[in-house]
Amino acid sequence: MARMLQFGRTIDGRRVVGDDEGFVPLSAALPDVTGIVAAARDADAIDLDAVPADRIPATALSFGTPFEPRKLWGIGLNYADHAADLKETTPDEPASFQKPHTAIAPPGGPIRLPEVSDRVTAEAELGVVISRTCSEVDPASVSDVIAGFVPVIDMTAEDILERNPRFLTRAKSFDSFLIFGPHLVVPSSGADAVSADTMVRTEINGETIAENTIDHMRHSPAELVAFHSRGMTLEPGDVISTGTPGAGVIRSGDRVRAIVSGVGELDAIVK
Repeated sequence: MARMLQFGRTIDGRRVVGDDEGFVPLSAALPDVTGIVAAARDADAIDLDAVPADRIPATALSFGTPFEPRKLWGIGLNYADHAADLKETTPDEPASFQKPHTAIAPPGGPIRLPEVSDRVTAEAELGVVISRTCSEVDPASVSDVIAGFVPVIDMTAEDILERNPRFLTRAKSFDSFLIFGPHLVVPSSGADAVSADTMVRTEINGETIAENTIDHMRHSPAELVAFHSRGMTLEPGDVISTGTPGAGVIRSGDRVRAIVSGVGELDAIVK
């Protein structure tokens, strides 16, 4: 099995790197690195067994959002099955939208339900993180500009969106309507963190709401990166959330979980 490094940031701001056996300070592994996304580019230089620091188990740490993102892209209707559930036609090109930085909440949440909406849904997605400034990227070279992957929980005020499709930005942009992490997962050189059979699953209160493998995406993660790089400069820390197999209505007290096989799990409580 390919080695997967996990880069994270604790709620008190400490940057760490680790694997399933535990975490060490990022500065002990890469003394000259200035940030999580930059560290991901140098992942092959990290030998956790050689780091002069004891590993701390993940259960002994509380993680915040792993890095400060730049642009935040969401993709709608990227699974044909989900589009059919919504009685929508899957578009020929990616149905993309942007979300503001202020929509981000940390792993664990809370997700805050806005008073102006009576029907908010939550969904699991696979997020792709850009590693370097790039444009006009060839689909065959996309791996060269990907830092790693994150599980994502994305929210929508469905009743607002249903009033008018032009209200998409507002329906997607309330505070706490985007959560990602708790780790940026980076595979070893030449390995893939995601493959055709990577499963994306939305769970609410332990019940599977929807799940599907990414080979059922209309546009693959590599195609989405290449598409958005045409005519737009992508930058380190940009996140492209690649769409969901399905969403469920959430209410106060619910627990939402995004599960992406090979990448990780992300939980959040609804307030």
